[in-house]
Amino acid sequence: MTFNAILKRAQTYEKDMVKFLRDMIKIPSESCDEKAVIKRIEQEMHHVGFDAVRIDQMGNIIGRIGQGKHIIAMDGHIDTVGVGQLSNWTFDPYEGFEDDTHVGGRGASDQEGGMASMVYAAKIIKDLKLEDDYTLYVTGTVQEEDCDGLCWQYLIEQEGLKPEFVVITEPTSCRIYRGHRGRMEIKVETTGLSSHGSAPERGENAIYKMAPIIEELKGLNDRLKDDSFLGKGTLTISEIFSASPSRCAVADGCHISVDRRLTDGETPKTAIKEIEQLPSVKKAKAKVSMYDYAQPSYTGFVYPTKTYFPTWVIDEQHITTQTLIKTYQALFETEPTVDKWTFSTNGVSIMGRHNIPCIGFGPGHENQAHAPNEKTEKAHLIKAAAMYAAIPKMYIKERKSNP
Repeated sequence: MTFNAILKRAQTYEKDMVKFLRDMIKIPSESCDEKAVIKRIEQEMHHVGFDAVRIDQMGNIIGRIGQGKHIIAMDGHIDTVGVGQLSNWTFDPYEGFEDDTHVGGRGASDQEGGMASMVYAAKIIKDLKLEDDYTLYVTGTVQEEDCDGLCWQYLIEQEGLKPEFVVITEPTSCRIYRGHRGRMEIKVETTGLSSHGSAPERGENAIYKMAPIIEELKGLNDRLKDDSFLGKGTLTISEIFSASPSRCAVADGCHISVDRRLTDGETPKTAIKEIEQLPSVKKAKAKVSMYDYAQPSYTGFVYPTKTYFPTWVIDEQHITTQTLIKTYQALFETEPTVDKWTFSTNGVSIMGRHNIPCIGFGPGHENQAHAPNEKTEKAHLIKAAAMYAAIPKMYIKERKSNP
């Protein structure tokens, strides 16, 4: 395998990758509304010469290269978040922009850039005849922004797709990422008794009951477990709702949503118990539970799950990690940075739930995710495409060296 040839070939596809990425950006594709962008990806997969392309019942697109014994997958979610306040953008988030070094628009980094690089990595594999005793699946997955990992719960549990390892192409600044904290979505509910707003003493205000809980949750965040690699567990209140017979009545219901990030060693059970043990929660007799997710995909398919997304870490000496490190060294003749994500990815299901090794390498920067004026670097698209094209054959070589 000539690594210089792979890198040069990736460079020749810069304009193709940029055009494909800009086409995807122009198609709004928020969670549960990805059909149009999936069809555009299907078109490009056929154009570059995938051996097979199909769309599953949930709406994920799956492209295949090769038919060897060793199953490898590379994944990119192709849904995006919304654009937020348009006044925060200096350009149209869907028209996007392009200059000599960057491509901008919603999804540029998070994470349609990864899809552009994966598709053209398949083209490079075909061009340079890099096929070996592997089958490579390139997946464009849906609903990740709504419920990370749900797509891969379905792919593993219902489609039976169980690769030897998966490359997650979320943005890593072209570094190698080997894990991240897990997360869960927690609901805390208080109840009260309504009365006319002119006589609040006759009622019991559920919002007032929630106030001290909010303060104690803020303090709990400071006391959560730390980990030397993944960092500290965190929580934040992300939403607050109330219920009342009218605006002229005492609120008889209140609930908040808690975004809880779980570091190594934390579990849903411990996270729920920490909140249940707060004095304010006990005093208010508040209910603490985990949310359910059961939203239909754009195909109308529903695959219910709990909103628990497990922590995962792969060892730096694992063959998967070493495959990426050696591929990077061979392609770029320098040492890679090996680190972790701050946010969560589909790895929560692939490795967190199902113990299938995961590793991360993607174009774009994590701090661009969900931000206005999102952009990615053209050089990253090239670098990632070269990596994705070289990884499968390097993995086969590593397996032969370490049977």
